[in-house]
Amino acid sequence: MKQNLQSTFDPRQYMLSRDFEIYYYNDKNPSKVDYHTHDYYEFYFFLEGAVSIQIEHDIYPLRFGDIMLIPPGTPHRLVIHDRSVRYRRFVFWISLVYCESLRAVSEDYTYLIRKATRQNIYIYHNDRISFNTVQTKIIRLLEEIHEEHFGQKAQISLCVSDLILHINRMIYEQDFPDARSSESTLDERLLTYLEEHIDEELSLDTLAEKFYVSKYHIAHIFKDNLGISIHQYIMKKRLSLCKEALLSNDSITQVYSSFGFGDYSSFYRAFKKEYGVSPKDYKKMHSAAYAYEKSVDQTTNVHVHVP
Repeated sequence: MKQNLQSTFDPRQYMLSRDFEIYYYNDKNPSKVDYHTHDYYEFYFFLEGAVSIQIEHDIYPLRFGDIMLIPPGTPHRLVIHDRSVRYRRFVFWISLVYCESLRAVSEDYTYLIRKATRQNIYIYHNDRISFNTVQTKIIRLLEEIHEEHFGQKAQISLCVSDLILHINRMIYEQDFPDARSSESTLDERLLTYLEEHIDEELSLDTLAEKFYVSKYHIAHIFKDNLGISIHQYIMKKRLSLCKEALLSNDSITQVYSSFGFGDYSSFYRAFKKEYGVSPKDYKKMHSAAYAYEKSVDQTTNVHVHVP
């Protein structure tokens, strides 16, 4: 790696930039770093060294290709096992403000952030090929920062966005291997989830949080592949289940409350719009016929054994 891309280790735990900072450190005799927190996100890309990272109460031994994300306010420290071994890594700091600006563009930029803050998952092991791709993007960003070029500021912004999105995509595809093959896989998982949770509150925000993709992405692929919006699908599914349940002995209140409708008026309007009749009238019209058909079916299914 080019010598001019290397930085002298600075133990400060605050940012000088408003948006982000990135460093390549190559320390022959690594300095001790005490337990600390900071008010920005820290990406850590491990290259070499006999060290571990303690995050809160857990200690993580590191190997080449490990990527860590430490959220703001999360206590952590370096654990040095052998000072004679060179300690090489990239450190990438991103401010809360900059993260929010990326999130405003797409929540796909914050998949790892959500995993770290909600599930306390901080470290990811990567194979050499995958990590080398990440390393290439980091080096390109460092070169752009350290060399004067036309359009430098714009190119740096593109490099940062590309790096962050690439890391999030790489880990997402590790978590969901089938997601790489086709978008229909996500469709199938969405449909299964909707079937199993149709009685719960369902929204694009809820689904985006569950599947770690943006709500706009879910809405887009759902409409493209199924031909209707996800809201329309949920509504039609609930109404179909309610229509069947109305033929049972359950009250109308039990029926609509069992399939995700919060009140009778919204259920009434949706049901009448879909089927052209009120729930009460539908129950009256079809309950007798349903009971008759069921009794006929039971009669025809009786097998008489003639001796």
